[in-house]
Amino acid sequence: MEKPCSLLVHFDKGSASMANEIKADLEGSDGPAKADAMRRAISLLLNGETLPQLFITIVRYVLPSEDHTVQKLLLLYLEIIDRRDPAGRALPEMILICQNLRNNLQSPNEYIRGVTLRFLCRLSEPEVLEPLVPSVLANLEHRHQFIRRHAVSAVSAIYRLPHGDQLIPDAPELVERFLASEQDASARRNAFLMLCACAQDRAVAYLLSNADRVAEWPDLLQMAVVDLIRKVCRSQNRANKGRYITIITSLLSATSTAVVYECAGALVSLSSAPTAVRAAANTYCQLLSSQSDNNVKLILLDRLNELRTLHRDVMVGVVMDVLRALASPNLDVKRKVLDLVLDLLTPRNVEEVVLYLKKEVVKTQAGDLEKGGEYRQMLVQAIHACAVEYPEVAGSVVHLLMDFLGDTNVAAAVDVVLFVREIIETNPKLRVSMIQRLIDTFYQIRASRVCSCALWILGEYSLSLSEVESTIATIKQCLGDLPFYTVSDEGEVTDSTNSAQAVVNTVTVSSRRPVVLADGTYATQSAATETISAPSVAHGSLASTLNLRSLILSGDFFLAAVVACTLTKLVLRLEEVQPSKVESNKACTGALLIMTSILQLGQSSYLPHPIDNDSYDRIVLCLRLLCNTGDDVRKIWLHSCRQSFAKMLAEKQFRETEEMKAKAQISHAQPDDLIDFYHLKSRKGMSQLELEDEVHDDLKAATGGFTKDADDANKLNRILQLTGFSDPVYAEAFVTVHHYDIVLDVTVINRTKETLQNLCLELATMGDLKLVDRPQNYTLAPESSKQIRANIKVSSTETWL
Repeated sequence: MEKPCSLLVHFDKGSASMANEIKADLEGSDGPAKADAMRRAISLLLNGETLPQLFITIVRYVLPSEDHTVQKLLLLYLEIIDRRDPAGRALPEMILICQNLRNNLQSPNEYIRGVTLRFLCRLSEPEVLEPLVPSVLANLEHRHQFIRRHAVSAVSAIYRLPHGDQLIPDAPELVERFLASEQDASARRNAFLMLCACAQDRAVAYLLSNADRVAEWPDLLQMAVVDLIRKVCRSQNRANKGRYITIITSLLSATSTAVVYECAGALVSLSSAPTAVRAAANTYCQLLSSQSDNNVKLILLDRLNELRTLHRDVMVGVVMDVLRALASPNLDVKRKVLDLVLDLLTPRNVEEVVLYLKKEVVKTQAGDLEKGGEYRQMLVQAIHACAVEYPEVAGSVVHLLMDFLGDTNVAAAVDVVLFVREIIETNPKLRVSMIQRLIDTFYQIRASRVCSCALWILGEYSLSLSEVESTIATIKQCLGDLPFYTVSDEGEVTDSTNSAQAVVNTVTVSSRRPVVLADGTYATQSAATETISAPSVAHGSLASTLNLRSLILSGDFFLAAVVACTLTKLVLRLEEVQPSKVESNKACTGALLIMTSILQLGQSSYLPHPIDNDSYDRIVLCLRLLCNTGDDVRKIWLHSCRQSFAKMLAEKQFRETEEMKAKAQISHAQPDDLIDFYHLKSRKGMSQLELEDEVHDDLKAATGGFTKDADDANKLNRILQLTGFSDPVYAEAFVTVHHYDIVLDVTVINRTKETLQNLCLELATMGDLKLVDRPQNYTLAPESSKQIRANIKVSSTETWL
């Protein structure tokens, strides 16, 4: 049989040989030595030692001691020893202990009285408690609140024993009178909890009679009130539900944030009326903006997400309040906020949401935010999702996001360029402005993957003559002078941009640099030309001032192949839109020169690694195509790629549509559902919340909503398999989490044909998790099972089991 234990002390130096030393110290007259001996005795008992010979010694030498520390240790000792004989009766020695306890309950020292009353809460022997009842009841009227609060707890513990109603038959009446006259918050809470557990009708009557003053009660008592209302409303008796909702609503304005949080959860569990859900959502949003603890914010966001799954229409109205939580510096909080907001988008609020996200993107440019690059990436992804679902808002954000193509955070820049690629296909009206913007900002791009995608966009969507010519000029400027390297007379291989003297290359580069203003809009400052000084590069260095040249000289021949393909597409399109054959041939010749220079660089010893075969074959294919073009090949290069991309986007949209249809099949209302005409119901002085809730209850009662059995699917989801199905011992655990307590109900099954002896369940905890009591050893018969319960205490919300 498992014994309850409320005391846990680590002690790894115990041995049976210490018993004689402990006994000698207990028989001495030295107070500190006696206290130390009691500590060692308690530690030995907690670690499995029995020490039966010490009990009489403690009764003779420790019981008469007047030292307060020794008396407290004596109570701890009495709490953990076995106070019954093998027959189940109380030990005769406990009679002597009983007299000492009575003296402590009448002691003039308040501390001794208090710890003794607290000790009585852990006793379960009626033979010991019965003579102490008059002294316990007398302490209910003591002048000190420390004693009164423990006296109420002792009365509650005695009354809840199997035969406690015979020891104190009038305990509920006594506690009710005590509650009416008590002023101490803790004592009132203990008394109210006693009535809730032992005389719920009296607790409900007391609550309803003081309903107008509940908002003025201390927060400890208000928390007990919320728990009582939850317990009462779970039962079938819902007569006073309207008054309970009124009490909960009044507590939403309490000063304690813990009470406000519990009231919001209780309000949603009591009523599904829109007014109740809206009040709970507003309460969560207020707590979200007022609390600074990130763990609290994450919990509140989880509660809001639960409301979204059940009451999405009501939650749509608090989207902007939820967005204010983006002010938190924690990325996990920001990510949860964005996920929640994206699930609440509607045509009515999408413009406000996108405008708010644009302002957040502008804030990330300041550089003051920690991990601003990751936050910017999340914002870009959120705006991308908004623009895909509601294409009409794409035009207001795409130009702003294109300013971040050269972002140092490569992941954010990749998200931006993928967003641009999708929007330019799905929004033809924005194509011209986006192509021009991309040409102006191309020189800022430093990431190879972003350059590749940007080049593909320019090659596919540059359609007019001016766009094609500007794109070709931009690519040439970013590649720099050709060839990429030269061989000197001495046979040394050097970068062609190097010279004996520093040379300043004047390159005509569009300097229409975007400038983001404070309101989220952008402006452009222009200049005709810009002089780029190419500093001399040390021998063997791959550095360059131009992005494409720098990346290619670093050995990125995949990008070089993309440059070749882009130039090929541009030259083919130029032949269609350029009336002058001379200009077309000139552009073709320039493209051929760039490709041959890349091949020459790839096959030289200038780079440590030569060009790969795939890139080489791709560039050679482009060379052959420009030298001999045909109508079929031209159609493939100029139209098929874009058609394939459009088909991919169509399939993606089709999949998303199918997923939305699948979600929509989970109907929230049936065609034959009853309609809530609460305007036709008599108000009888009820508030809007009470009226809507009563209509909901009437409909549930009429349709049998209160008689349906609870769904056990959630319980099955909390079962964790601990061993394999083919193991000799199968074990699975049912996990229950309540506040800071974790309860594991483990089912162990012996699947063998043999009896298993000393079968033990070992649990390892990490961090601030503490195992309250270690499961004992068991003996399992063949093909039998055993239920084992383990309690774990959580002291921090950032630890895991």
